[in-house]
Amino acid sequence: MIIDNSEENKRLAGQAHEAARLAYAPYSGFKVGAAALTQDNIVYTGCNVENASYGASNCAERTAVFKAVSEGHARIAKIAVVSEHGAFTPPCGICRQILSEFMDSGAQVILESEEGLCAYTIDELLPHHFELNGHV
Repeated sequence: MIIDNSEENKRLAGQAHEAARLAYAPYSGFKVGAAALTQDNIVYTGCNVENASYGASNCAERTAVFKAVSEGHARIAKIAVVSEHGAFTPPCGICRQILSEFMDSGAQVILESEEGLCAYTIDELLPHHFELNGHV
């Protein structure tokens, strides 16, 4: 992990905060936003969407990545993930696996901390991701 308050990361975190305001989180009250920058330099945002059947809920990271992929942009250069509460909000295990599928091993996951914006590589967050027949 490194502290990386670059302008690009601040911009992505700002877009993730805007997305968090749109979150549907009536059960947890914990609103999360994500902003995924594709390798084509397009940003897709997402928010968490909860459901009374918790397994049917979707995280902000997956929402952003799925939007990008559904628009033909399957390679994510970096993603910022923030919560409306300003708490350190790392991706859950399912999101880490999804990110590992669509990001290169050195691609950054940007998170907020008390020190500022922290940059982790996807390999730092999920060092032994699942692969099927070499597809990543």
